[in-house]
Amino acid sequence: MDAISFGTDGWRATLDIFTAPRVRMVGQAVATHLREAGHDAPVAVSYDARETSRGFAEELARVLAANGFDVLLPERDRPTPLLAWAIIDRDLAGGLMVTASHNPPEYNGVKFIPDDGAPALPEVTERIEANLAEPEALPEDEWGTIEEVDFVDSHANHALDLVADRTNGERDSLLDGVTVAYDAMYGSGRGVTNQLLERAGAAVDGLHCEQRDDFGGTPPEPSAEHLAELTERVETGDADLGIANDGDADRLAVVTPDRGYLDENLFFAAIYDYLLDSDAGPAVRTVSTTFLIDRIAEAHGESVVETPVGFKWVAEAMGEHDALIGGEESGGFSIRSHVREKDGVLLALLAAAAAQEKPLDDRVDRLFDAHGAIHQSKISVECPDNEKARVLDALEGELPERVAGGSVAEVVTKDGFKILLESGAWLLVRPSGTEPVLRVYAEAGSEERVDELLDAGHDLIAPLV
Repeated sequence: MDAISFGTDGWRATLDIFTAPRVRMVGQAVATHLREAGHDAPVAVSYDARETSRGFAEELARVLAANGFDVLLPERDRPTPLLAWAIIDRDLAGGLMVTASHNPPEYNGVKFIPDDGAPALPEVTERIEANLAEPEALPEDEWGTIEEVDFVDSHANHALDLVADRTNGERDSLLDGVTVAYDAMYGSGRGVTNQLLERAGAAVDGLHCEQRDDFGGTPPEPSAEHLAELTERVETGDADLGIANDGDADRLAVVTPDRGYLDENLFFAAIYDYLLDSDAGPAVRTVSTTFLIDRIAEAHGESVVETPVGFKWVAEAMGEHDALIGGEESGGFSIRSHVREKDGVLLALLAAAAAQEKPLDDRVDRLFDAHGAIHQSKISVECPDNEKARVLDALEGELPERVAGGSVAEVVTKDGFKILLESGAWLLVRPSGTEPVLRVYAEAGSEERVDELLDAGHDLIAPLV
């Protein structure tokens, strides 16, 4: 029981810790939580492409059914956002997703999504953790049923309608003339994202669209170093853009002909600007996400809401502020009129629609011309989890009045310490929620200045660790 802890995005662990008995305890805790909250609607259980995920999903389904809940399972591994949409579309009590997202195959994980389709907030995960216990079955005549259902078509139809409404286009010809290179990274986006793009009229060149339990020897993390083949395909071929999903397809990365791997901050900015061409509304971003979003919002008379890192906080703020878009620099986004859960499948369709109207490279160039160039990067400093609080407490007493030669204008403490400089550049130090490291982020008008700020951030915290 002590090994189970719901962190930033559920409980993840290596398979020596993530075992069937512990997974069954999570299933019982969720069943108890739902019963105490008065839910009696069915519950969905989905899973990613890992070799062990289907088995763990079936364990969860059996525990929930033995507690009286009808359970819906997909016929094969499916992306997390399809589960989130099914919860809303089918009016379910909630859902469990078996996934370790971008982690390598020796990991697995599970997260709970409540009945609003948004990530569970700490008050919910704390109740689940408090209810961890060995499974207790009702009398067999009170058990629920377990049924396999399709999660794909409803989500695809909704995504097509949503993007067609924004573009005033026909849903089956939204992407006519667009060629997309798509990298599933052997994950659950295969046969989902690529087929959605094809249904919208795009020509799709697929990479790694088979299931491989080892993800081809590369963790399904759509970072620049893992997408060399996709980048080469776009830069040397006929594709208008490249798109990749992580292992459970709730995040995406984009590759363009001119820039190659497109920084997620710049993609966020380009998509927000694109949405503002035909709609209005604030944006929600995390503390680690670019201020370019703020400049775009100001130019359109809109506002920006800043949250701690973690899509659960983005989702909460999206609901409170009726945001047009919410996102984070790690590649997770959602938009108004959709579930408040990051969705790399829907955003792939939206990215292609934006690129059809104007190439994403041109959109970024236009934003730089209007608002100035912005560059961002980050580093990690090793720090044991049990030392993070001590280091941050010590840092509070060491915060300087100048950083890398620039005057400090303000320090924001929503999540760690975000040091705002009078020049508009910034430096952020915050604890990772998933690894034993402190993250150091910097943003400025040039790559050289970013490097200077990162060096200063490292020198500020390294003596404290």
